[in-house]
Amino acid sequence: MYFVRRLISLVPLLLIISFLAFVLVRIAPGGPFDKERAAPSPETKKALEAKYRLNEPLLVQYWIYLKGLLRGDLGPSLKYRNHTVNDIIVQGLPVSLALGATAFLFALGVGIPLGFFTAVCKGTWADYAGSFLALLFFCIPAFVVGPVLIMIVAIKLEWLPVALWGSPLHVILPTITLGIYFAGRIARLMREGMMTTLHAEFITTARAKGLSETGVLLKHAFRLGVLPVVSYSGPLLADLLTGSFVVESVFQIPGIGVFMVNSSLSRDHTMVVGLVLFYAVLLLFLNLAVDLAYSVLDRRVRYE
Repeated sequence: MYFVRRLISLVPLLLIISFLAFVLVRIAPGGPFDKERAAPSPETKKALEAKYRLNEPLLVQYWIYLKGLLRGDLGPSLKYRNHTVNDIIVQGLPVSLALGATAFLFALGVGIPLGFFTAVCKGTWADYAGSFLALLFFCIPAFVVGPVLIMIVAIKLEWLPVALWGSPLHVILPTITLGIYFAGRIARLMREGMMTTLHAEFITTARAKGLSETGVLLKHAFRLGVLPVVSYSGPLLADLLTGSFVVESVFQIPGIGVFMVNSSLSRDHTMVVGLVLFYAVLLLFLNLAVDLAYSVLDRRVRYE
């Protein structure tokens, strides 16, 4: 029942998000036809506004948009002519999801072992070196890491392609650029979770019963120590998709992020609102999935 109520509560929340996004993007200065290469005449501009119902009052525009939204129609793009927002999301979503998934796996694959071993080796040189590395990871933003990797690995050493999205080799640099910051965050969370768990009474009891140190760490401590990472996984996936805007622009990857950036700059109202709604739905469902995973990993958690 808890998860059913959560699903029902998403409806008013998404309505509020859609209304705020719709209003805010329209009251911002500028219009979708102000930056045309050939400035339209007043008559042409009025005709375009009438075609897309932009001459209607704001609440009327929102009601029209909402009726389309109930049918699953996010509306036409105001800048990419003869394309709907649905078409562009379907076109760019597989690329953005692939980049986000590989960056997510990279962040987990680097962050969890790094955090685990720094916690186990507390107070040793391995702990200091690993903690410094994790700190370094999330202190350097993606818009710095990306150009540096391109300059050294792609241009100077010529080991990997510079940009675009055509083969598995094209995936490596964007994945590292996008995932390295989150690997540092996960390493810190994993270390803190393991440190807290290793001081728990049940760990002392397990050791007193004669269990091997490997069994204590992997079977008992890791299960609870990883819970902060699980809690962070939902927002992490959303951050990876939204953070991919910069990475997709740097590496010229044809994902949703490029459309989001271009649409924001060109005041493509329907595109911006549609993508905001898409990411809102994705984030809400990811958080719901994290709650479910949390209850599976920690048997003390029960949702009534």
